[in-house]
Amino acid sequence: MLPQEIIRKKRDGYALTAGEISGFIEGLGSGAVSETQVAAFCMAVFFRDMTWDERVALTRAMMNSGTVLDWSDLPGPAIDKHSTGGVGDKVSLILGPMIAACGGFVPMISGRGLGHTGGTLDKFDSIPGYQTQPGLDLFRKVVREAGCAIIGQTADLAPADKRIYAVRDISATVESISLITASILSKKLAAGLGALIMDVKFGSGAFMSTLEDAVSLAGSLGRVANGAGLPTTALITDMNEVLGRTAGNALEMLESVQMLATGKGDQRLRDITVELSAEALVLGGVHKDNEAARADCLASLTDGRAAERFARMVCGLGGPADFMEKPEKYLAAAPVVREIQSVESGFVTRIDTRAVGVAVIELGGGRRNTGDAIDHSVGFAGVAGIGEAVGPGGRPLAVVHAASEAAADAAAASIRAAFAVGAEPAARGPLVARRLSAEEALAL
Repeated sequence: MLPQEIIRKKRDGYALTAGEISGFIEGLGSGAVSETQVAAFCMAVFFRDMTWDERVALTRAMMNSGTVLDWSDLPGPAIDKHSTGGVGDKVSLILGPMIAACGGFVPMISGRGLGHTGGTLDKFDSIPGYQTQPGLDLFRKVVREAGCAIIGQTADLAPADKRIYAVRDISATVESISLITASILSKKLAAGLGALIMDVKFGSGAFMSTLEDAVSLAGSLGRVANGAGLPTTALITDMNEVLGRTAGNALEMLESVQMLATGKGDQRLRDITVELSAEALVLGGVHKDNEAARADCLASLTDGRAAERFARMVCGLGGPADFMEKPEKYLAAAPVVREIQSVESGFVTRIDTRAVGVAVIELGGGRRNTGDAIDHSVGFAGVAGIGEAVGPGGRPLAVVHAASEAAADAAAASIRAAFAVGAEPAARGPLVARRLSAEEALAL
């Protein structure tokens, strides 16, 4: 069937067959399907959605568009985590080496920034020499020797997803649960994992703004993944404020390295990283229960094991051998650094976290179009959290790192507009709102 006829059928609300979906995805590789047709297909799916069978068929077609890895020769389980995206979400940078330090192996295939959210690969691009697109042989070598390797999609792994992913970012179709499900799981299934933990975020900085929508997405991911034979558990976590204290690539990398080096830092960031790591270790069979897994994860931060794994990974993928000890030597620094003070004294009651992410993009720290270059030095540090006291002469809302005074002025206005300040401190919601087991997902 012609690509436009497949688009027409989905546009009109009909379910596509596995053969039609497979044919469309094969057309991406052969050149028979254009970028315009990809965008039209994504828009049709966005408005008409997909059945469970269509989601499975799309995921499998995208997975089989390239190489499917096999990690059966590793001396431990291949396990991974994926986040649906947020502002300041730097969990992967800490989680990968943490799991490796505790006996798992993490072959993590990550993505670049999507919409208002920062991308894990963009953070690693801030390290000089680090190869986010290595060949499969080097990828395998680093996973075996360091216990973890965080890279992007190579030309061999789910190449159809790579093309669709880029188009979704510029065609306003990011939030489709069917497309998110297929995108995430095609990469994870192609990575040959034995277990997967999902961090599905909700709130003002997430693609799923409500808890109900996040549960729906978690259910879709869990049902499709477990149905495809990949044991998967999901944690539904809060994204109503920046995760950690930074937003921006080099700044987030520095915050992560400091936590790995000292075991200290933002409590929410450390708690969610440990919780997700513990779930992954239990699901992968490394630990029998979450209590033992949590204790091992926390110990890996304080005894230096996680930091050592991170250093091995960075060096193995081409980064500086002393990056862990001297990150400031290598990470780009912005020429303008300025505090952003609140115009009134009080407590942070609400944050438009999506607006913070957009402000990072406006500074040059993200992309408006797929080919845009990123300034890794820009962003925000010292970002205030909900319930914290701020005010003129006191704790700032954030510290902007910008390329120019004009850019800093614009960012300051955006941040002040994104924060609501009141007379009484607001209570934070629970960091983990719900856990969705493999059995619960399959029962949906």
